[in-house]
Amino acid sequence: MRVSVLGPLTLGLGARSGVPSAMKPRKVLSLLLLNAGRMVPVQSLMAELWGDQPPRTGLTTLQTYILHLRKLLAEGLGMSSAAVTRDVLQTRPGGYAMVVSPGELDVHEYRDLVAEGEGALEVGDERTADTSFRRALALWQGPALVDVTPHGRPLQAEVARLEQSRLTVTERGIETRLRLGSHLEVLSDLASLVVEHRFHEGLHGQYMLALHRSGQRTRALTVYQRLRMAMTEELGLEPSAKLQRLQQAVLVSDPRLDHEAGTPGRGPVVA
Repeated sequence: MRVSVLGPLTLGLGARSGVPSAMKPRKVLSLLLLNAGRMVPVQSLMAELWGDQPPRTGLTTLQTYILHLRKLLAEGLGMSSAAVTRDVLQTRPGGYAMVVSPGELDVHEYRDLVAEGEGALEVGDERTADTSFRRALALWQGPALVDVTPHGRPLQAEVARLEQSRLTVTERGIETRLRLGSHLEVLSDLASLVVEHRFHEGLHGQYMLALHRSGQRTRALTVYQRLRMAMTEELGLEPSAKLQRLQQAVLVSDPRLDHEAGTPGRGPVVA
C-alpha cells in the first residue's frame, strides 16, 4: 500500500485506489491518515464533517462512512473486509484508527528525512543535511490534501501544521546550501519564495545574503527596501533588528557575510 497526503490524497495498491469520490468520506479518511497509528475520537471526526452542529443522525452517518471506507480499502488493497477491519481501519474505544506500515505513508517518510537532516546539521555534516532536506521537500506534490476541501477545523489544524513544517524545512534547506557556498544555486528559489511569502523576514534575509555573495549588492539592498516599504505601508511595522543589521552589513560589505570567512557548520556572523 502507498499513501500520499502531501499533495492530492492517494491510497491504493498498484492501479487500484481506495480513495472515495464523495467529499465527506474523503475528509474522514484524510483525518485518519494524518493521525495514522493513533485513535481519532468520534467527536473529532464529527467536528470535521459538521462543525459544532452535527445532525441527530451524525453518529449513524459516520458509521456508514466507515463501512464505505472499509469496503473501498478492501477492494483497493485486495483484502477481505474482515482483514481491513482487523488490520487497517480499526475500531477502538472512543473512535477509529488507520494502521499503516513503515514506508507506506509519505508524511512519515517526510518527517524521518527532516529528522535525519536536523541530526546531520547538529554534527556539522551539511552535505548529508542538504540531501535529506531536498529528499523531504521532493515528496511534496502540491499543498497538503489539495483535493480535499473545504477543511473543517481538525483538518485545517493538521494541514496548517504540515504547511508550516514545509516552509521551515525550505528555509533550513536554503540555510544549509548557503553554508555549503551554493549561493548562486538558491537565487531562483529565493526570488520565487519572497514573492510567495511577502513578509517572511528569514527568506528575505537569505535572499539578501545570497545576492550579496553573488556580487549583487545593489539588488540585495533593493530586496530590503521593498520589504521595508511593504511592511510599513501595510502593517505599520519596521523590519526586525536582525534584518536591519544585515542591511547595514551589506551596505558596508562586512567581510563576515562572505562564505569564505564563515566558520564551517555555522551561519553568517551578523549579530
